[in-house]
Amino acid sequence: MNDRSIVVDIETADSCVLPVVDADRVESVRRVMPGPETMEDLAQIFGLLSDPGRLRLIAALLEGGEMCVCDLAAATGHSMSAASHALRLLRAHNVVKVRRTGRMAYYRLADSHVRLLFDLAITHITHEEKDRDDE
Repeated sequence: MNDRSIVVDIETADSCVLPVVDADRVESVRRVMPGPETMEDLAQIFGLLSDPGRLRLIAALLEGGEMCVCDLAAATGHSMSAASHALRLLRAHNVVKVRRTGRMAYYRLADSHVRLLFDLAITHITHEEKDRDDE
């Protein structure tokens, strides 16, 4: 180390001197914070959407509307088995709905909220990319 080096104690670098600095703000945040069950459901949805393969299926449904498993597999490059498994997970969490006609299963997005999440995430990503390009 040279004489210009600064040594920071990692244990205390991010700790507060007081346990609560702004008690009113802390209380107002706690009042509107979603409950534990809602947070668990939210974590499951974000976890479900964290898989690129499942996102490809969602993107295909956003563009193609209702589609059968065969067409979804072909459009996304999945095997039939992988597409079926991913769709089963998406259906279990109410992201997609299924309609059966004989032996055929047709999937569609459960509601417009999925499109909003998808579009907002893409907007966020392109915004971040633009910010990086500007640096």
